[in-house]
Amino acid sequence: MNPLRIFDPFDIILASQSPRRKALLEAVGIPFRVMVRPTPETFHNDMPPKEVVAHLCREKANCFYDELEKPNAVIITADTIVVHRGRIINKPGDAADASRMISELSGSTHEVYTGVCIRHQDKEWVFHDHSLVTFRGLSQEEINYYVAEFKPFDKAGAYGIQEWIGYIGITGIQGSYHNVMGLPVHLVYQHLKELAAGRGRGSEE
Repeated sequence: MNPLRIFDPFDIILASQSPRRKALLEAVGIPFRVMVRPTPETFHNDMPPKEVVAHLCREKANCFYDELEKPNAVIITADTIVVHRGRIINKPGDAADASRMISELSGSTHEVYTGVCIRHQDKEWVFHDHSLVTFRGLSQEEINYYVAEFKPFDKAGAYGIQEWIGYIGITGIQGSYHNVMGLPVHLVYQHLKELAAGRGRGSEE
């Protein structure tokens, strides 16, 4: 029996334009479609990282109130941040900003948090995953090459672990690799199973 058949009654909507999140859900085999609505990514500077990602993915889910009126609709939103030495590093504004960010991460370990919100009618699951990523010391030539060739302007921390810089620069990961890519799919699958089984309202981890 196909375990993915439990999701057949639902219209699962991935509310993200990230090709990485789309690819991860496709790899698991979860049926879904993509729908994106612009959401301001603002938060208070004194919020702990896990509260930041919870807040941001909830805000994204709030934009789909009309879709949630449909009885079979399930909304999945996510947000990823990079934290280095206690400071949140957002997406770069341009090539110079990306180069500066990667230079900061070079030769050190940083944290990656991804928050996920799953909503169906009056049920909500909000959770997050946390990983540690270590870069070796990168040369300026390597950083410049990566930024010029891969243009990582849509990525928190200005890098994609699945791209060239991840292959040549990352020396260690503690936690989920897929969380660093932008979606802890093992947790998403687990919570979607809870939803399909008719379990009660979830809570943030």
